[in-house]
Amino acid sequence: MGTKPMYRQIADALREQIDSGKLKPGDALPTESTLQASFGVSRVTVRQALKQLTEEHIIESIQGSGSYVKEERVNYDIYQLTGFYEKLADRNVDTHSDVKTFEVIKADAWLAERLNLAAEEKVWHVKRVRFIKQKPVNLEETWMPLAMFADLTWEVMEGSKYHYIEQIKKMVIDRSEQELLPIVPSEEAIAALELDANKPILEKVSRGFLKDGRVFEYSRNIFNSDDYKFTLVAKRRQ
Repeated sequence: MGTKPMYRQIADALREQIDSGKLKPGDALPTESTLQASFGVSRVTVRQALKQLTEEHIIESIQGSGSYVKEERVNYDIYQLTGFYEKLADRNVDTHSDVKTFEVIKADAWLAERLNLAAEEKVWHVKRVRFIKQKPVNLEETWMPLAMFADLTWEVMEGSKYHYIEQIKKMVIDRSEQELLPIVPSEEAIAALELDANKPILEKVSRGFLKDGRVFEYSRNIFNSDDYKFTLVAKRRQ
């Protein structure tokens, strides 16, 4: 029986460290140069090993940062209305939002209907990419009534929108009506989230309501399905 190729031996050695807990979810792997020196192989061989583990969803590569042990997917509980930062509160990870668009526009008839506004009323239009560490995982596009949030700022949207609404504006959020759709990623989403153009992804379309019945936002969220899982509990009618 032949000896395993070196790239597979390296992959096996790293997998063993992960399985034993020596390398934990979120930990950085040794650099390519360190692995080269440790195993006495070429950079091409090291990259073959890392590619194998990436394809097995054991590790992930973050551009400009390195390779990491893949963490469990973010659990998106459909029945629990929480923001991006709240969903990650139990993880000790760096997160941030990169605001790409922050502008005021006039609502056309289609958008006005979704926000329960009159046509031509002004609304905030914001696009932002959400990151876990340095990896983009979510592209959000949202529209919010200008009259309701006249003091909204770029800095607010770099942080938590829900914190601003509840803690600064003292508004009471009641619910979000959501729809999940499988879609083919757009060129914008592919570029923003570093997606495979041939792999379908999930889009969540939602309307947020305050306790007084007003619609405070209409949003479209596109998720990298490698980083999210969606759960719900369905009870049988008694």
